[in-house]
Amino acid sequence: MSEPKENRMSLSFLSRYAFFAVCVIFTLASLPFIQHEWLWPITVVTGILSLIGIFDLLQSPHAVRRNYPILGNIRYLVEAIRPEIRQYLLESDSDALPFSRAQRSLVYSRAKNESADKPFGTLIDVYQSGFEFIGHSMRPAPLSDPSAFRVMVGGPQCKQPYSASVFNISAMSFGSLSANAIRALNQGAKLGNFAHDTGEGSISPYHRENGGDLTWELGSGYFGCRTSDGRFDPERFAVQAQDPQVRMIEIKMSQGAKPGHGGILPKHKVTKEIAETRGILMGEDCISPSRHSAFSTPIEMMHFIAQLRELSGGKPVGFKFCLGHPWEFMGIAKAMLETGILPDFIVVDGKEGGTGAAPVEFTDHIGVPLREGLLFVHNTLVGLNLRDKIKLGASGKIVSAFDIASVLAIGADWANSARGFMFAIGCIQSQSCHTNKCPTGVATQDPLRQRALVVPDKAQRVFNFHRSTLKALAEMLAAAGLDHPSQLSAKHLVRRMSATEIKLFSQLHVFLKPGELLTGEVNGEFYSRMWQMARADSFEPNDIAAA
Repeated sequence: MSEPKENRMSLSFLSRYAFFAVCVIFTLASLPFIQHEWLWPITVVTGILSLIGIFDLLQSPHAVRRNYPILGNIRYLVEAIRPEIRQYLLESDSDALPFSRAQRSLVYSRAKNESADKPFGTLIDVYQSGFEFIGHSMRPAPLSDPSAFRVMVGGPQCKQPYSASVFNISAMSFGSLSANAIRALNQGAKLGNFAHDTGEGSISPYHRENGGDLTWELGSGYFGCRTSDGRFDPERFAVQAQDPQVRMIEIKMSQGAKPGHGGILPKHKVTKEIAETRGILMGEDCISPSRHSAFSTPIEMMHFIAQLRELSGGKPVGFKFCLGHPWEFMGIAKAMLETGILPDFIVVDGKEGGTGAAPVEFTDHIGVPLREGLLFVHNTLVGLNLRDKIKLGASGKIVSAFDIASVLAIGADWANSARGFMFAIGCIQSQSCHTNKCPTGVATQDPLRQRALVVPDKAQRVFNFHRSTLKALAEMLAAAGLDHPSQLSAKHLVRRMSATEIKLFSQLHVFLKPGELLTGEVNGEFYSRMWQMARADSFEPNDIAAA
């Protein structure tokens, strides 16, 4: 026989409000006996809980708290600490969310100058589809000096080429990162003789303190060289760009986390120093437009590159982007041929990159992953006989020597890392970068929070991480029978396709031959089609070819 409906409703009511009722009744009943010392602490606790329960009943935004006064708050407490519980108690060493525990531990160990060696064999299933490795040689090469792993950036139109490390700090702005984080990164770059990308937030006083080499990133907001209405100011640019500490100029077309979206620094993170550094007003969100105002076509973009190179005194000028529409990059390549103006370098950012916050739809579903984007750019330049004149950088989830080797093998000349160096200075992947409440002082403008980041200690860790990672790269190269990272190619990288098949990357992908796009005899319909759609006078596709 079923229980009457009225009884079920009564039991439900009692279960939802029982704890709240007990707290209220105990508080009221204990008030006459509050003089007993052992009783009053309990009364205070139940009294506070009773007030919380009353507030829960009266508030309107949260239905759970209205239906379950006091107890309903447990749900929000657990939800608030869910990332920490998952990261430290539940995830396996290989769960990449977005970086695995194994990846973070590798960086932490190398940053602390501790051994990252692992006993008892790999935890990776080497028979799982997608597993990648580098083939080794029967005759390993002598171990090379990692300090020699450098690449000369600067094409025929550059007067001040720069010898860059094959591993550098990727773009992270002052504002997104704290002053102490910027100090530590730049001091570490100075110690290790590698480049520190400023991010689009301009060059702050903290970038200047230790004199580490800078790549000045110039975004669509033109921070540090903008007019009052947010347009490019050539005179202000020239003053900053000609400083000897600035070694390269990088135009940011788009970034991995949110390509085509522009950047946002919330107003609660805009301090007086940030406002002065960027040339913006306080009390307002700092918005980077999604597109540049200094140019609107590929040809205009090439002329802007030439202008920046002249204003900087002939320093290397290039651009960074996450590949989107393939014909747009090919349009830029056509503009190079038509104008005769070449960028000195191009940095390909993968959609998996991104230290800043972004809409979930952009993070998950906009942009081309790094390897596909890098391969496309590399092939396009090879097909136009331009590859030897333009250097390629790559950024996107790079933290280990194998990560570096894997992008060098398919076309990059060097690799950049943002989150890897964030781990080196103490980031614990709390994913609170946009809240101004970073627990380690890395991504916050709160003076008390960033005080926890001790600059000399973390700068040494940046240096250690860079040095140890390149040492590991040197050991991998030696095992493969190579002397320098530039010798890596697609035939050295291997991927498991199934339980019974593996393939070299040279077998997996199409690689254009020098001049192929110029002759019209293109190996692959995709490249031929995109080349026909590309226009030097517009980022729009050629309608006839697109039809």
